[in-house]
Amino acid sequence: MSCDQDAETSHALGCFRDRLKRLIRVEPLLDLLHFLEPDRKDRIKAKFREEGDINAAAFLIDEIIHSKNYEQGWSRELITALETVGCKHAAKYVLNSPPEPTEEAENDSCVRLIDLLQLTLVSMKTGDVCAHCRALGLLTLEDQENIMKLTENQGNIGGARLLLKRLVKNEAGWFSKFLQALEDTEHHDLVRELRGEPCNEDEAMSVETVEEGEQSCSETMPVLPPVLSANSSLLSEDLDSSVDSGGLCTSADNEEVDMYKEGEEEEEEDLTEDDDPSEESKRNIVLRDYQMEVARPALEEKNIIICLPTGSGKTRVAVYITKEHLERKKQTGQPGKVVVLVNKVPLVEQHYKAEFGRFLKHQYSVERVSGASQLKISFPQIMEQNDIIICTAQILENSLAKAKNGDEDGIKLSQFTLMVIDECHHTKKGGVYNHIMIRYLKQKHQNQLLKKQEKSPVPLPQILGLTASPGVGGAMSQQMAEEHILQICANLDAFTIKTKTFKEEEAKTPYKRIAKAEERKEDPFGDVIKKIMDEIHKHADLKLLCEPGTQNYEQWVVQKEQNAAKEENQMVRVCAEHLRQYNEALHQSNTIRMSDAFRFLDKYHNEELKTKSSPDEEGTITITDTERFLFTLFKDNKAKLQELMGKPQYENNNLAQLKTNILKEFSTRERARGIIFTRTRLSAIALCQWIQENPKFDEVGVSASYLIGGGDQSVVKPMTAAEQKDVLNKFRDGQINLLIATTVAEEGLDIAECNFVIRYCLVTNEIAMIQARGRGRAEDSSYTLVAEAGSGVAERESVNEYREKMMSTAIAKVCKMNRADYEKKTREFQMQAIMEEKVKIKKKQKKGMMKEPPSKISLSCRQCSVFVCSGEDIEKIENMHHVNVTKQFSKLFTVRENASLQERLLDYETNGVIACKNCGQQWGSMMLYKSIECPCLHIKNFVVTYGSKKKTFSKWSELPIKFPAFDYTQHADLLVEDSGEEDMETD
Repeated sequence: MSCDQDAETSHALGCFRDRLKRLIRVEPLLDLLHFLEPDRKDRIKAKFREEGDINAAAFLIDEIIHSKNYEQGWSRELITALETVGCKHAAKYVLNSPPEPTEEAENDSCVRLIDLLQLTLVSMKTGDVCAHCRALGLLTLEDQENIMKLTENQGNIGGARLLLKRLVKNEAGWFSKFLQALEDTEHHDLVRELRGEPCNEDEAMSVETVEEGEQSCSETMPVLPPVLSANSSLLSEDLDSSVDSGGLCTSADNEEVDMYKEGEEEEEEDLTEDDDPSEESKRNIVLRDYQMEVARPALEEKNIIICLPTGSGKTRVAVYITKEHLERKKQTGQPGKVVVLVNKVPLVEQHYKAEFGRFLKHQYSVERVSGASQLKISFPQIMEQNDIIICTAQILENSLAKAKNGDEDGIKLSQFTLMVIDECHHTKKGGVYNHIMIRYLKQKHQNQLLKKQEKSPVPLPQILGLTASPGVGGAMSQQMAEEHILQICANLDAFTIKTKTFKEEEAKTPYKRIAKAEERKEDPFGDVIKKIMDEIHKHADLKLLCEPGTQNYEQWVVQKEQNAAKEENQMVRVCAEHLRQYNEALHQSNTIRMSDAFRFLDKYHNEELKTKSSPDEEGTITITDTERFLFTLFKDNKAKLQELMGKPQYENNNLAQLKTNILKEFSTRERARGIIFTRTRLSAIALCQWIQENPKFDEVGVSASYLIGGGDQSVVKPMTAAEQKDVLNKFRDGQINLLIATTVAEEGLDIAECNFVIRYCLVTNEIAMIQARGRGRAEDSSYTLVAEAGSGVAERESVNEYREKMMSTAIAKVCKMNRADYEKKTREFQMQAIMEEKVKIKKKQKKGMMKEPPSKISLSCRQCSVFVCSGEDIEKIENMHHVNVTKQFSKLFTVRENASLQERLLDYETNGVIACKNCGQQWGSMMLYKSIECPCLHIKNFVVTYGSKKKTFSKWSELPIKFPAFDYTQHADLLVEDSGEEDMETD
């Protein structure tokens, strides 16, 4: 094949990777791939032995995509090999010739049906069916030999499972051939079952009853296409794709979510465990006495909050309540539907694998859903097809909002019978949990009015809240703490809050200690930075009000920058921006290495200098006198900073104290596994590098990695959901034994073997303290706070300990409240919440009505104040992205590459950043929307002139202007006309 064809194949492998990894059979394929070097093959084989076919296939695909050293024509060899080993379906995707969407959907349904009926199908006469499938071309000779060998070693069922597993890897059309093989081997009952035909008269009546009475479809087999099982083992192995089967473009909607498994589970798991009698006993949920006690009101169908310490089995109680709830519904002939809400994407996977999926997927269909989706279908479909849905709260809220707006793709709370809310202390003003519960409370209030009118109320789900720490909400007194607990109870419409006070010998509370580092005696590195900052203060004539290196200074300098931008005072604005970076470097030098702080400053100045160099010859970017002063100032002090950072005697003492604690944990424990919590993403990454570069840690067996958030709100590139998941899996498996994390990992992270937690120079509130401490689950776990003496960190920790006691007392008092008083108080809070929501909606509606036309505003560059455009030039794509595609605007900016922004989203992709041609200030990003280049503006980079006032905004939603929707047809026509004129000129 030509180089172009090789490149095309490589592109197809990348686009169809998630489906291909479930269709490729790695072991026989490797023998036929001669373009792969022996050492690469060995690595892939090792992956296959350790992690199974799916992960090995993914590894193989990545090896092929990322290597540039293969001889021309390797793609032809790959396709031939795939066809030879019976992976013809995979070969079609590699050739970028996937089946039609309808054909692919039908094939997916067939795979799901096989999985749904797997327990019935394994009773087939494996030898006979295998021989007929081989004759029909569904199996290779090697497949037949492996199936027969497994049948001899593990019996008929083991062989049947492997046969089914091999069948579903065939290209579309295999299902009818399989039915023929079953017919030929006289498995008539199985054929009727697969076709959805009744076996006898009684069963035919049963089918009619289900259609008329809308009873559970588990009683009878559905007709194709079936109600599909969400815990489908063959599906999770074979049906995952990141692309539209029609070609190499992604297409999805924000609210659509992944029905297919994001995880790459051990593929043999579901295909083997059902035959093991011990598995049934493992799936039985046995609660301890205290767990049964806190669960009791929920088992009586009351709304409750379960407040138990971390590690005491809250989620297991929730699984038990879910199981009992669904069984009770089934016994009474009522439909049951459970939604489990979490506030972080990694918790979706964790709750599925460790709890709900583990105990309930063999009895009920359980599905997990999050925004990190690949092959996508709508949330209402997922909800309809499953008994238990585990999802992020925002996914549900989006769908509820759609229903409110009359969208057919929305869902209603009345469609659920039980709602489990994890980390329910987040059910407070402004939170997504609270948005959902406000909808609930409003409907509850409406139901009371309907009852008075003798009308049928709208059904609402039972509520089950889970938390380890509801906190005290900043309460200064015991009474305020009790009010806070009552507010949480009211928000969740809880009948009561159930808790358990453990005796000291019962509690799994980690041993706690505060490790104080000596105050820094000398800090010449920090002194140089402060001297630079003083020079900038003088240059900009800024009167200092607080100490540099503090949070107060950060707030002060941010305010200065905003005011200067509005006043078009570019000298003060750019000085304030640089001061902010120096302040961050001061903080870093107090918590991480001086070299890390220097690298941060050096990177910032290098990137700023790059923005001042024109990427082409179209124009020259202006460097102001102030900017020249700032660049020179850093350059003049750079050598001194580099010299000082190389002197370890000047490092902060916090690092030395942290090193002592880590070495102690790993030297005194047989198998140490811990988490270090730190404030910023930058410090998490820097601490990880420091540990990896220090041989002392390696000597005691430390294997470290970092875990940071996914939001793009920092100078540090965020972690993707897949990267977070990979790190967490390695931590659970023991490949990583020390995790350095930001507060993203404080809540819900469930690692039983974690036996020490260190909070490094970090104190927030009592909830965070309890949550972080709770990550230490092992019996002999420890919780250490590392802080510099005199920093106030240890004192704030003492305040949190006091608040924790206040919280426990408040919960106990609320539990003992008179029933009438409790209901009166919670009802008052609920009515207050409903009224506040109504006022908020009215204000929003009024604000919407008062929205001004775009002509009322104009935008100017935040840095150099040059006029950019009128509001009339701005349009919105997908009701979200603000773009300006006018010719006049295109003359004002340059486009720079930004590799970190390259990502495929819906019908558009982000290719680079756009920056002011005059000063280099970044303005936004260049998007390719349906083949039209659209400069997308980020409002934070501009000063908005509104009438006679100048303002700065961080979000477009803060601006009371109604922008028109992007007219794709109009712009496409203009582009066609322009290109036509160019063609004529060329001719």
